Amino acid sequence: MLDKVEYWLELCDDDLKAARAMLGSKNLLWAGFICHLIAEKALKAAIANITNEAPPKTHDLPKLASKTNLYGDMSENHKILLNKLTPLQIEARYPEYKEKITALLTEEYCGKLLKETEELLCWIKTKLEK
Repeated sequence: MLDKVEYWLELCDDDLKAARAMLGSKNLLWAGFICHLIAEKALKAAIANITNEAPPKTHDLPKLASKTNLYGDMSENHKILLNKLTPLQIEARYPEYKEKITALLTEEYCGKLLKETEELLCWIKTKLEK
């Protein structure tokens, strides 16, 4: 596996531990934000695998996914997850959206996001090993 790919995937593994810790401490906005980071970095690993270059500097997960050779194989659930996670990176930074997003982020919802994010990460890793 390319060093650039390994770099992004190692960051994902570290972020996974952080997301679990944030969920465990009920810091739900951060748990959701880190789930976004995991998905973003996993997609950037996939892009680096294809291009052997630095991935684009964007946080838009569906846009990143479309630049991978995995997008066509993604399940509808994976695509829905990407759309659920994207606002946690972008809109959560701004006060006018933060309250709305915070209301959405229950412990149950964040637990589900984390589980789905872990599944996406595992799926991407499996695809990259082939």
